[in-house]
Amino acid sequence: MTLPSATGVLPRDPVNALLSLAYSVLAKDLTITCYLLGFDPYWGFYHQPRFGRPALALDLMEPFRPLVADSVVLTAINTRMVYLSGLHPISGSFRWRSSPLAARASSHRLRAAHGYRLVTHPMFDYRVSYRRLLEIQARLLARLSLREKSMTTRPLLPR
Repeated sequence: MTLPSATGVLPRDPVNALLSLAYSVLAKDLTITCYLLGFDPYWGFYHQPRFGRPALALDLMEPFRPLVADSVVLTAINTRMVYLSGLHPISGSFRWRSSPLAARASSHRLRAAHGYRLVTHPMFDYRVSYRRLLEIQARLLARLSLREKSMTTRPLLPR
């Protein structure tokens, strides 16, 4: 299957619609994590601050896109947890064919199925859920921003 190129505004195919949903949920989770740790999620390092856009959450999200969001969508499609036929085009983008409540239930199932999977943290070498990993990475950023001399980081890599 060949995918059309991304437009940057509205998803024009079902796979990009699911990716957009996954990225939105991940950004929301990281925005909440930033608030919990005392960060202002709207001031980032790489993403420019704009009204209503959580730049720091988007900065923190970048390494997690392929590890969490992309793999959730691929897993959902490959295991038939979500059917692409459940999305249909409306006004140039794709929407769930079913009711909004059923669509929300599908997205919660996707999120729960992946959010609790365990991965080994590269620095601490113990297993944590992806949700806990988001918080750990934000805490490491806090330690780096306080310029702790003994602080080093390792990139998050898929297995």
